[in-house]
Parts: sequence; structure tokens; C-alpha cells
Amino acid sequence: MTTIIDLSVPIGEMTISPPSVNLQLKLTSFHRGPTFWQASKIEMLLHTGSHVDFSKHTVEDGETAIDVPLDRVCGQALVVDLSFAEANHEISVADMEAHAQAVGPGDIVLVRTDWTEKYWGNFPTYYMESPFCSPQAAQWLVDRGAKAIGFDCFSEYCARLPDFTSEDFIIHKVILENGAILMQQLTNFSKLPTNRRFPFFAPFIKIAGAEGSPARFFALLDD
Repeated sequence: MTTIIDLSVPIGEMTISPPSVNLQLKLTSFHRGPTFWQASKIEMLLHTGSHVDFSKHTVEDGETAIDVPLDRVCGQALVVDLSFAEANHEISVADMEAHAQAVGPGDIVLVRTDWTEKYWGNFPTYYMESPFCSPQAAQWLVDRGAKAIGFDCFSEYCARLPDFTSEDFIIHKVILENGAILMQQLTNFSKLPTNRRFPFFAPFIKIAGAEGSPARFFALLDD
């Protein structure tokens, strides 16, 4: 029997986007009678909740959602288990060397800290005290051949700084500008195996010109 593990966070009108824009999600519904009928519009940053980032996020002529085939974000995944990471832990090369030696070309890498499971919805703590990734650790994964990298924490340290600039978004730049895909604000990594690969999927909305897209991440596990 195959079990679907949902790796996406819920979002709603209490959800806040990353501090780069700090936009609160807004849902407006329209109704028409005489029987019940509803159609809604949503205003939110594309980087709210579980989402995929493409290179247009940091490069003016980079890839957008319509340029990226699904095989770039679907395939065999493995977990790098850093569940020991506490608040404000910097994910280092030493962490990778100790826990990510199995990573190879074409892998989808899921970096587990369990932060999202503990703190999603607790804003601004979720962003401001999250474990974060060092540029060197991100480069280590790219150099090993990871085609997509997902975090269950907020990977950028700079987001907690009051005056950060686009140049400070270094984890995005390391991953996206080296041909990999960045996946953010995932959850439920504690439900995934840490000793084997498994099928992973990241379907996203195909929006022309979009530098990112909401995604419904999930994994398939055979009992």
C-alpha cells in the first residue's frame, strides 16, 4: 500500500509572507444567488507558504514558472536529517559532511530541521528565529549535484536584518544561479524515512512571468 505524505503548510488570512515584503494573505469572496455560489480572489505574495522559487527571483532574465518542466522538481528525494537543529542554528558544511554524504547527482534534497512543524503560524518567530543555511552548505549541496533543495525552515539569515538588500539573499543566489530549484516552507519531514530515497513531487502553478509559485509538495511511501 502506498501512503501520500503531504509536505505543504496550510495558509489563510492569518498567514504572513517572508519579511522581504511582509504581506498578509487576503481572501475576498463573491456570491451570487438565489442558491449558494461562491468565487474568490486571493491577494498574497507568491512566496507565501509552501512554494517553489525559480531563477527569475534573483536574475532579471532568469527562468519563470512556465519555463521549468516538472521533472526539475519531481523525482527521487532523500532527507538530510538535521532535526537536532535548534533556533538560530546555522546549517554548516560540517552538518552536510556528517549527514548528507548520500547526496548525488539528480537528487532532490530535503533538509530537515522540524522547524516548520513546531512554529508555522507563529509569526514573526517562524522567520526571525529559524535555523538558517550557510552559503557554503548550500554550495556543498549544489556541488554534489542536487537538482532541487527544499527546507522545512526559513533558509535565509538576512531576513531577520532590518536593512537587508537583494545581495544579502545569498542562499537563493547560490541555489538558483547554479541551475537548481529552491523549495521553501515545507513541513512533515519527520514523517519521512531518513535511510532511503522515495518519490517526491512538487506540482506548482504555471504562471507566465512568475519568479515563484505556490506548490503542493508530497511524497509517496510504500508500506
